[in-house]
Amino acid sequence: MVASSGVALPETMQSIGFDAPGGPEVLRLQTSPVPRLRPDDVLIRVAYAGVNRPDCLQRAGAYPPPPGASPLLGLEVSGEIVAVGSEVPREMIGQYVAALTPGGGYAEYCAAHWQHCLPVPEGMLLAEAAALPETLFTVWHNLFERGLARDGERVLIHGGTSGIGTMAIMLAKAFGLEVIVTCGDTAKCASATRIGADLAINYRETDFVEAVMAHTEGKGVHVVLDMVSGDYVARNLKCLAEDGRHVTIAVLGGAKADINMAVVMMRRLTLTGSTLRPRSDSFKSALADEIADNAWPLFCDGELSPVMDMTFPLAEAAAAHARMEKGDHIGKIVLEVAGG
Repeated sequence: MVASSGVALPETMQSIGFDAPGGPEVLRLQTSPVPRLRPDDVLIRVAYAGVNRPDCLQRAGAYPPPPGASPLLGLEVSGEIVAVGSEVPREMIGQYVAALTPGGGYAEYCAAHWQHCLPVPEGMLLAEAAALPETLFTVWHNLFERGLARDGERVLIHGGTSGIGTMAIMLAKAFGLEVIVTCGDTAKCASATRIGADLAINYRETDFVEAVMAHTEGKGVHVVLDMVSGDYVARNLKCLAEDGRHVTIAVLGGAKADINMAVVMMRRLTLTGSTLRPRSDSFKSALADEIADNAWPLFCDGELSPVMDMTFPLAEAAAAHARMEKGDHIGKIVLEVAGG
């Protein structure tokens, strides 16, 4: 059973789809059925949808949705809850939320587990709310839960001006860490510094291992948040202090790494990593609860806000993907659906 606000919901909606994997140009506007709700789902009339690197990978055929997830792109949205499943508190109808989704965000309506939603406070822009869930959940889990980062430690973050990178800078600084990032040019390094990084390294001009060790006076960093993998892993390990933690969240530079395990043993290093999308609903619910207690208040109070790049209409999702893949963006790209 689904309870709604009493307004009749449409049976179909506009969404973004593609007929076959390919470049950004394969994306097109299409008509899709409005999602059917599971008992623990809410139906969100989407105001904005965040654009993330996994969306590009799925479009290219390299990242299929997990079983049971919507085949549509889109891992985070903001908007109004217009209907709820039978096991969801009825008072959620009419609430504005930011939601982590397993897919389906590039559409006028999106279903999400009710416990994967965070309330949008008065004063928070819905465009900014849509830019938060995917990066916030990812960074919180990997930097603080898996990476065990804590006050007074040093962290190296690759891709400092990406959506993940900018979120990681802000959260790390908010919780008392020293932040070193890598970026691809001087302008991006300047942007990362303005966001809060203590040191931004242009990896095209400077060996980041040498720069990290010089900046830390040979001590190294306690955590590396790595989205490159490949041949970066061995170099990252050279940046780690003893008992350091290496956390992999993407493999943009290749899935395989050649490392010296004797070094790992002698320096007691920890190598870990995770992917968020395939994790269980119960895991994501627990993660949402921890974020609601520890990080979400910083955004609700206005102490932190996401770094925003560009907003594109839903129909121009191809242009949004092209911008992300070109690598010129600083912060988050979002799609405007209903707006607000």
